[in-house]
Amino acid sequence: MEEDKIDQIFDQWRQENPLLDISPLGIVGRVLRIASLLEKHREMVLAEYGLSVWSFDVLTTLRRQGKPYQLKPTDLYSLLMLSSGATTNRIDRLEQEGIVVRLRDPDDRRSVIVQLTPKGIQLADLVIPILLKSEQDLLSQFANPNEREAFIALLRRLLVSLDNKAK
Repeated sequence: MEEDKIDQIFDQWRQENPLLDISPLGIVGRVLRIASLLEKHREMVLAEYGLSVWSFDVLTTLRRQGKPYQLKPTDLYSLLMLSSGATTNRIDRLEQEGIVVRLRDPDDRRSVIVQLTPKGIQLADLVIPILLKSEQDLLSQFANPNEREAFIALLRRLLVSLDNKAK
């Protein structure tokens, strides 16, 4: 089996401090490295369409809501797991680009609703399948459906555990 950078770190720690239990690095180190590489890949694909990872997150969060592709800012920042200030900044930038628009909330005049524009819908519908195809290609070594489902189940179990500890 081919070695990765984490294997090199294991070798270094075994030499430096053989009594240290470095086994968590086998998972945590790899998950962090994979996350970094996947984010770089996403940035590269999305940049071709004038998007960043954060703008794509806003775009797809609104798009998956179904017609009329809108949310209140509080719901949007809750789904994006961001602060209200960070979400406002992102909405401002996407509004300047014509991807979203702020509408008055008909149920509360003090509030607004963020909605995808036709340009935003078109951009989402163009980019989502392209990004998913590129990510499918990255995961091609998991062609066996049983292996893929097992991997998904293990990742889900880890994520649920971490989410529960974060509460």
